[in-house]
Amino acid sequence: MEAAAPHTPAEPTPPANSVELTVTSPEQMRELGRRLAKLLRAGDLVLLSGELGAGKTTLTRGLGEGLGVRGAVTSPTFVIARVHPSLGDGPPLVHVDAYRLSGGLDEMEDLDLDVSLPESVIVVEWGEGKVEELTEDRLQVVIHRAVGDTSDEVRRVTVTGLGTRWTATDLTVLSA
Repeated sequence: MEAAAPHTPAEPTPPANSVELTVTSPEQMRELGRRLAKLLRAGDLVLLSGELGAGKTTLTRGLGEGLGVRGAVTSPTFVIARVHPSLGDGPPLVHVDAYRLSGGLDEMEDLDLDVSLPESVIVVEWGEGKVEELTEDRLQVVIHRAVGDTSDEVRRVTVTGLGTRWTATDLTVLSA
């Protein structure tokens, strides 16, 4: 009778690293993007989710400013993706709007995000359920706003770092 091979446990999944912030204006959302950019490096994937008008593109505009990239960061809804090259020695910003895409990573394959990821910072609006397979190491940013009340500028922003890359990163610096 052969002995069963010893069970080797899988690598434990690092705990999520999370911070919750309150943002009260579009300028504060851009500033949050600029602060977040200081934590990012080539190879980072950022997933943004929130209702229409929550501030995803405004946050990405701040990221672009913080990363020092070329071109105005605007919503890529109709072009799906825009690449903003760095004006210095930092990584380019690839800004994707997956709102109109219904499939998962298969439909996203035409964008070659897996090829761009190692040398870029990739930000995907509406990317949940579509691009998580690119990497276990990612930031998930969820922006909550009052639904139906368009005059309320208050947003609750939850930034969660997933994977080994974000385990030791102090996300509380974002609340400074």
